[in-house]
Amino acid sequence: MRLFSNEIVFKGHPDKVCDQISDAILDECLKQDRFSRVAVETVGGKGHIFITGEITTNAEFNLEVIVKNILDDVGYDSSKYVVIDNIGKQSSDIALGVNTGGAGDQGMMFGYACNDTIELLPLAQVILQDFSRRYTELLKTYDDLMPDGKAQITGYYDDDFKLIKIKTFTISYQNKEENRKFTDELLIDTADEIVNKYGLEIEEFLINPTGKFLVGGFDGDAGLTGRKIVVDTYHSFANVGGGAFSGKDPTKVDRSGAYKARQIARRCLKEKDLKWCQVQLSYAIGIAEPLAIYIDSDQGYIVPDGSLYNECKPLNIINDLDLRKPIFSETAKYGHFGNSNFSWER
Repeated sequence: MRLFSNEIVFKGHPDKVCDQISDAILDECLKQDRFSRVAVETVGGKGHIFITGEITTNAEFNLEVIVKNILDDVGYDSSKYVVIDNIGKQSSDIALGVNTGGAGDQGMMFGYACNDTIELLPLAQVILQDFSRRYTELLKTYDDLMPDGKAQITGYYDDDFKLIKIKTFTISYQNKEENRKFTDELLIDTADEIVNKYGLEIEEFLINPTGKFLVGGFDGDAGLTGRKIVVDTYHSFANVGGGAFSGKDPTKVDRSGAYKARQIARRCLKEKDLKWCQVQLSYAIGIAEPLAIYIDSDQGYIVPDGSLYNECKPLNIINDLDLRKPIFSETAKYGHFGNSNFSWER
């Protein structure tokens, strides 16, 4: 038996808010111009939201409205924030290779799937994703809860890396600190309800281990797009590629390549009756065909079918997964994998 931990941050965590802002801008561009080129970064802190990066698009939009809609949606008072626009146009040097179908960047991407759950993700990851969604719902009902927070599971695992029992369920959540006994019990009951569905139990809870979490959000921390790529992907149960997702249009293989790698991992898992499968894709900027495809599993290395190289060309990925639609805001809330509404999850 061994111990392993994984983590999620809530939708109102500053880094996640920045991810949602970047993807909301991307979605607005794609809504009006499906061939928009977008690479947007958001930085937030101390009453300011700073938007930088590159956009080339025919879309017209009010940046401040998009930003403040996201702030209001996650539970912040948008009237207290100043929005700073520092967006430029994408380099024409990059367009030379991308316009002909080449990858929008170099790098490596990973996809992973396992047979732990119907989502084909590790059970502890699915539990935390569910808990994060439930926290969002509780925010709408209980005024004592505030948007910022995160949760972590430290679990006992067997030799096949299956979760047997949760040793510690850690929850750090922002709240008004006026009804802590009630709000603590509310979150404990919520976690127990989720975990009990899987026939597991929790040995202990750690709730706001410092004792207090009143100051949070952009007042207590800065936020930055792409800083939670482990939370966004596989919670450290699998390797993570070199690039973040949010704010990037699908010509950026950091995003589209990772989605395709996940789809291939899911497919291999089912077709070959595997316990787990991990896929690596790698690209050179401006070149369409992947440099390499590597597939590993509990049954060892799997030789990739030659047709995969064509399937994994950026334009083919975009068409196969229908990625020129404004679908990305939802991915920035609870993770990019496990939601059956996403095309790469089918």
